[in-house]
Amino acid sequence: MMDAVEPRQFFSMPDMPSGGMPQDRASRLAARRAFVDLKTVFSAAVADLPGQNGVWLRQQIRGAEEPIDLWLLRAPVMEALSELDDATRQWRLRLRRSLDSLFPETELASGFGRLG
Repeated sequence: MMDAVEPRQFFSMPDMPSGGMPQDRASRLAARRAFVDLKTVFSAAVADLPGQNGVWLRQQIRGAEEPIDLWLLRAPVMEALSELDDATRQWRLRLRRSLDSLFPETELASGFGRLG
């Protein structure tokens, strides 16, 4: 008679990463894709910035590993793009939209409400 083989254990072990359910993997991939898209926008926005500030920002963005890293860089990037020409205005707008898509609950309340 053959020995009974134990069924596989599909619960996560503390020291081992779990595969998770297919929807968990899909959500992790979607989150990673959103991060890569945000990082791409940040990189393109600072690509032509001159001087040491531009070099520093490019290094920081290149080294970002998590969305929060880019969130923390938003103020220095926006400041570097503070000129009032059309090109920097467009980059600031793209950055705000990208940040809003990844961090939707971070918009400050203005105190104004909607009528109706």
